[in-house]
Amino acid sequence: MGKYSKYIGISFVFLLLALVRWFENELFYDPYLLFFQNDYLYMDSPRQETLKLVASTALRFFVNTGLSLLVLYLFFKDISIIKFSALVYGISFCILIPLFLFYVLDPKQENYYLFFNIRRFLIQPILLLLLLPAFYYNRLNQ
Repeated sequence: MGKYSKYIGISFVFLLLALVRWFENELFYDPYLLFFQNDYLYMDSPRQETLKLVASTALRFFVNTGLSLLVLYLFFKDISIIKFSALVYGISFCILIPLFLFYVLDPKQENYYLFFNIRRFLIQPILLLLLLPAFYYNRLNQ
């Protein structure tokens, strides 16, 4: 793969990540999207269908994970990086989804900020923003 096609591929996958974010209301069930856009610290938690919310959040996590792993592969062309990243994503999911479910089932206003950040790690490709520079820095130091 040439240098330009590599950058075009990475740009295309980043565009797909942006489209997931752009069309989040149409693609995923999440009553917390509007809730966290407002002054949520003084509001009651919205009513939601718990199973549908958790399934939709998990789907969004896996879509972002797949696209993020594709970015890492296109950038580094190293299967060991992909395996390690998949492990990081898997462990993150196993830790974050029970916490997410706990806060969905037991909403308290004093926990909204922590819930907001846990949810953010699940629905946005934040781990990509952490892993990409970390692997790049590691590659430079080798």
